[in-house]
Amino acid sequence: MIWLVLICLIFIFQTGIILILEFRRPSKAVAWMFISYCVPFLGFVLYYFVARNYRIRRTIRKKGTIIFREVRHRLWRQSHVIRHAQDMGNPKFENEERLFGLLSHLTENPITACNDIKVLTDGKVTFAAMLRALEQAEHHIHIQFYIFRDDMIGKEFTDVLIRKAQAGVKVRMLCDGLGSYHLKYKFVRQLKAAGIEFYFFLPPFTSFIQREVNYRNHRKILVIDGEVGFMGGLNIGDDYLGYDPKLGYWRDTHLETRGDIVYFLQTVFLEDWEFASGQRITDSIYFPKHQCAGNERALIVSSGPDRNWDAIQELCFSAIAVAKQRICITTPYFIPDAGIYTALKTAAVSGVQVDIIIPKVSDSQVVHYASLSYMQELMRAGVRIHQYEKGFVHAKVMVIDDLLASVGTANMDMRSFYSNFELVAVLAEQSTIQRLMEDFERDLEHSRLLNYEQFIKRSRMQKTMETLSRMLSPLL
Repeated sequence: MIWLVLICLIFIFQTGIILILEFRRPSKAVAWMFISYCVPFLGFVLYYFVARNYRIRRTIRKKGTIIFREVRHRLWRQSHVIRHAQDMGNPKFENEERLFGLLSHLTENPITACNDIKVLTDGKVTFAAMLRALEQAEHHIHIQFYIFRDDMIGKEFTDVLIRKAQAGVKVRMLCDGLGSYHLKYKFVRQLKAAGIEFYFFLPPFTSFIQREVNYRNHRKILVIDGEVGFMGGLNIGDDYLGYDPKLGYWRDTHLETRGDIVYFLQTVFLEDWEFASGQRITDSIYFPKHQCAGNERALIVSSGPDRNWDAIQELCFSAIAVAKQRICITTPYFIPDAGIYTALKTAAVSGVQVDIIIPKVSDSQVVHYASLSYMQELMRAGVRIHQYEKGFVHAKVMVIDDLLASVGTANMDMRSFYSNFELVAVLAEQSTIQRLMEDFERDLEHSRLLNYEQFIKRSRMQKTMETLSRMLSPLL
């Protein structure tokens, strides 16, 4: 009897601690309480080491962007900064002063005017463009990926990086400690022997001990000579070329950029580099002046536990809220928070056409079921859900009317919004928006529209799996 009382007291104590620490995020509190209920002692240990901790968030922020403010001030003077909605080069923005005000203050980066941006639609095209740009590197290569595999395409990149490093080009490489945990010491030793500086961002063991394992650097950045940059959804691996037998064709979206936008891709990389390596790099040689590369307006938005605001979540919410005709979203993982969920339903009920493309076959069954758990209510509100059937769709794209588009690393899920280090480019050029819409319409041709009447008849087992997965979804 004493043991039973003791166990109950321990469980009450665990529940109370979780409720107190997670009062800002009720859905996350429910998820951890569920885990604690299923595995009372182990669950609380996991919570201690894995759960987001606001004290740690403040500690990480101190290591973050403050040291780069002087660099940003210099880059603001060096860039062609857009300060008024009327100068966005898109007439749709002339009546969107509030949205422009948000974009102007959402991040320390400015909206810039002199940019040339090329949309890359799959791994084959993207990797070819990256390898061509790497071959032309003369001064430095900064490369960062969540996942970097030592496979066929990984070896192609490695060979170029080693060759360039041996030729005197400065190569710095970052990989996420958890996403690239499979990389062997032999691989890293080979890079370092060639003169490449390599670091893991939050290595698993160290981050677990320091209670930072929940923070993943999901960014994908390649900057060459400070003049050309790449960012988007693709990591480096053969599966991104469609060689995974389960997932098949891999549909993704990446950007090749030139102009002012590259300055701010560079600062994001160098901030992450300072965090991982302890090296502070602010030399002006990494931010060379350039001729105006194009006239596209663009903004780099980075988000993560080193930022004061959940900038990407706020961007998505505000963009959805101003939509008047159509919202198009492509995302491999759809686990929205309450704000985004309500905004999408409200838009659909208000008469805005809302189309969301998600994969039919996912690389995570738990995430797949969690995503499906949101669909019934969305479809009842009028949101059109499409399941991509040609292969696996991994693109993270949002298009709002003819007003703006976003392309980047952030999924439409709570992990990307609140826990991961993420990166998004906001684009206002109508020709680029049109290109992204053409890709979206093409993806719709390879997708199946979910039928509400059929969907509500899914099996009880599937509904149970959806319920359980949704309870855990804030942690996925």
